[in-house]
Amino acid sequence: MRKAALKSSSRIVFLFLVPVFTFFGCSASKYRQNADEVAAGFIQQAQLATLGKTEPFTIEPPSVTLRRRLLQGQNLPYAGAAALGVDELPRIKHWPEKDYPPPPYKIEKNSPPWSGTDLVKLNLEDALQIAAANNREYQTTKEIVFQNALILDLESDNFRNTFFGALETIVEANEGTNPATRGFVVSGSAEWTRKLKTGTTLASRIIIDLANLLHPNRSSSFGVFADPTISIPLMAGSGEFVVTEPLTQAERDLGYSIYAFQRFKRTLAVDVASEYLKVLERQETVKNEEENYRNLIFSARSASRLAEAGRLPKFQVDQAYQDVLRARSTWIAAQQVYAASLDEFKLTLGLPVDARIELDASELGRLAAMAQANLAKGNTGGSPASVNGNLETESADAPIEIVPPSREGGGALEMDPKKTIEIGLAHRMDLRILQGLVYDAQRKVVVAADALRANLTFIGSVQLGERRDINSADQSNAQLRFDEGLYRAGLLLDLPWERTAEQDAYRNSFIVLQQAVRAVQEKEDEIKFQLRDELRNLLEARENYKIQTMAVDLAGERVKSTELFLQAGRAQVRDLLEAQEALVSTQNALISAIVNYRIAELRLQRDMGVLVVDHKGLWSEYRPQKSK
Repeated sequence: MRKAALKSSSRIVFLFLVPVFTFFGCSASKYRQNADEVAAGFIQQAQLATLGKTEPFTIEPPSVTLRRRLLQGQNLPYAGAAALGVDELPRIKHWPEKDYPPPPYKIEKNSPPWSGTDLVKLNLEDALQIAAANNREYQTTKEIVFQNALILDLESDNFRNTFFGALETIVEANEGTNPATRGFVVSGSAEWTRKLKTGTTLASRIIIDLANLLHPNRSSSFGVFADPTISIPLMAGSGEFVVTEPLTQAERDLGYSIYAFQRFKRTLAVDVASEYLKVLERQETVKNEEENYRNLIFSARSASRLAEAGRLPKFQVDQAYQDVLRARSTWIAAQQVYAASLDEFKLTLGLPVDARIELDASELGRLAAMAQANLAKGNTGGSPASVNGNLETESADAPIEIVPPSREGGGALEMDPKKTIEIGLAHRMDLRILQGLVYDAQRKVVVAADALRANLTFIGSVQLGERRDINSADQSNAQLRFDEGLYRAGLLLDLPWERTAEQDAYRNSFIVLQQAVRAVQEKEDEIKFQLRDELRNLLEARENYKIQTMAVDLAGERVKSTELFLQAGRAQVRDLLEAQEALVSTQNALISAIVNYRIAELRLQRDMGVLVVDHKGLWSEYRPQKSK
């Protein structure tokens, strides 16, 4: 009985890509850098197409963030290296790039703009820049843009020249033959494919074999084999509109992500400014409550002395000290509200909540000065008469005329509602995204309809030459002879008999289109409501500013006159306590009105889509042109 044929082989396969340098090995670092360059190019093109300009864009975090400086410089507790950043993580086994991410620069004690070693004092401009560098959602939104650029690169690659290559060595021993056959075969192959935007796919492959017998006669032979092919869809799946749909969608998705990023920058800037001013407002409230607390202590002491002199009954002294206790409770509560709002603001900036940070209180003073210069223009008289008529001279039975609030005398942004809405509809990035999704849905209808057609594909191929292995190593070398080639051509027809899935997809595409249209309509109405509401907020804040300005003056005069009446025995302690309570209440309301007006201005610009925020987080405000 003949011995069973034994066959053993060892194979080493090397895959390589063209260009040639990749065959010898391209480092992981080089691949990452290539991806960065390609994505950056796509992002710049998309910025030009969507924004009409380009701006710096990178997803690489700063070398040393303020968060890290605060954790290290202020000796704050943190759980591990991840709290500091990716570059602080220990390199795990088999890490592909030993020098990436690069180590952080050494933190200098007085390195601008924030050292992070001592108490950090931030103005509003500082806070905007810090948010752009440290806010986690800001970074995530940028990364979405970058990831969409990578998706676009992958879709674009489907229409590029694509090369593949392999080198294979097989050592083979067949002991079942007589004599035994031993030898090796070295094969090299190169493949090229290219898909055209019409749907045509071209492909070509060439294989070269070297078969060599180790014994008995050491015969060898070259084999060469080529098989170019072509595939042309003639019905369904043909035409540039349908074939390039995934590429078109990837391009548009990148544009949408840029719109979304621009919208987010504006939203974040307004949120940072709003929270900044609210923290300052609460800080000012603490000061007002503390001053009120001191004044009530002084009033209670004065009441005690008057009671000792027999000029006040004891129960009025008790009332005064009861108000002192309430004032202390209010003062403590105001401190806690301020501290909590400051911590929330640190979270918005992406900073540790236990970091020692102080906001620049002069920012509120500048805001108050601006309000006095601008908002006060609408206050014609600076007295109650300007709001309610002349209360002092008119008789009680005189006709009452209530003056309604109006845009007259308002700030520059208190524009006509129709013009405001027109600007908003023209500039809102989120509306542009939804409008683009309507066109996307229309394209999906066309593509779904195309899938209902029959599939008719032309297929052509050519086979030239012959392969070689150890069993044919003693044959003559193969040649590419066109006169001996094998030529094939044919049509593949897939009749549209079963199209249930395609039918349902086609019907569903119209539903998606209707939903996209409704989303645009809803967004338009939402924008109109937001803008009209912000205009109402501006008007209300301006009127409140006028009212509270006069209320503070009246409350101050009331406190002074009540103190005099109390000393003269013509008023009770309760009258003074109520006057002081009214004063602190109007002081807080005035600060709130100033802050609310400024926040309403910023929100209006954000919702109109005209607040420009650069890559550093700094804004350029919209200034309406005055009508002639």
